[in-house]
Amino acid sequence: MYFRYGEKEIEYLKSRDKKLASAMDRIGHVYRETDVDLFSSVVHHIIGQQISTAAQKTIWERLSAKLNKVDAAGILSLNRDELQSVGMTYKKADYILDFAGKVQNGSFNIEALEEMTDEQVIRELSSLKGIGVWTAEMIMTFCMQRPDVVSYGDLAIIRGMRMLYRHREIDKEKFIRYRKRYSPYGTVASLYLWAIAGGAIPELTDPAPKRKKS
Repeated sequence: MYFRYGEKEIEYLKSRDKKLASAMDRIGHVYRETDVDLFSSVVHHIIGQQISTAAQKTIWERLSAKLNKVDAAGILSLNRDELQSVGMTYKKADYILDFAGKVQNGSFNIEALEEMTDEQVIRELSSLKGIGVWTAEMIMTFCMQRPDVVSYGDLAIIRGMRMLYRHREIDKEKFIRYRKRYSPYGTVASLYLWAIAGGAIPELTDPAPKRKKS
């Protein structure tokens, strides 16, 4: 499954931002895979923190092979050492076990997230061990498919903005201005900013000052 968007979002964003419109025409439709299950998405994103996408994929495949289903009962059928043995750190294993325990005992109501506002979802997810604002925003994007997520904590989003708008830096004030411009379809803008940051338009280089070698 891919993040869902169509002509309504495309035409709105193009009408709001000429530079983004030009980039969208160059890039075409962006296909970004999404998770279908909220519990497993939280686990997947905890695993993926501060490691490469390839490493995350390998660990996830090992975990999925070990369990019939990545749910609270499945996670809690493993002990700390068994969870760590698929390639994650002990700290991440502890975070995942804590999350699974809270879901199973009812102290964290994962189904209730779907009815909450974006701000409430971030607050609830950030109350979990190992989940910060950025991870919550990625879960909102790649599982919940919330329509208006643009993450200030995402380095690639900021890089994409620098490249598209030719700024040497993106401070919070500039970021808020662009985020408001994209709203209520900020997530689709994020998909294109990620693509730009990844080199989808080769002539758009990063104008950030080069760091001097010590």
